[in-house]
Amino acid sequence: MDTQLQKVMDTAYACMQACNHCFNECLKEDDIDMVRECIRLDRECADMCQMVLSYAGREGVLQHDLISLCEKICQACGNECAQHEHMEHCQECAKACFACADACRAFVSA
Repeated sequence: MDTQLQKVMDTAYACMQACNHCFNECLKEDDIDMVRECIRLDRECADMCQMVLSYAGREGVLQHDLISLCEKICQACGNECAQHEHMEHCQECAKACFACADACRAFVSA
């Protein structure tokens, strides 16, 4: 497995964990409406990262497309989480999302 694909897999795993944690912490917030989009994107991002992890090792025909889609979802989730500056779990999630988006972008452009 090449190093760029391994980087995608490593960052996707970390992103999936961060999104799941953020999702669970956001559900504990008193004002769910304030984090509704964050919760939705956390789920989508975690699911996409899990899918990338499942398919990446196969090197199938859809690998490039899945990793490209993962980059878009991770970027969107990171952008949303970054807006919640007062929530440490959102900031950590944003950091993991941006790292995964960067790794996916590098893989797709190679």
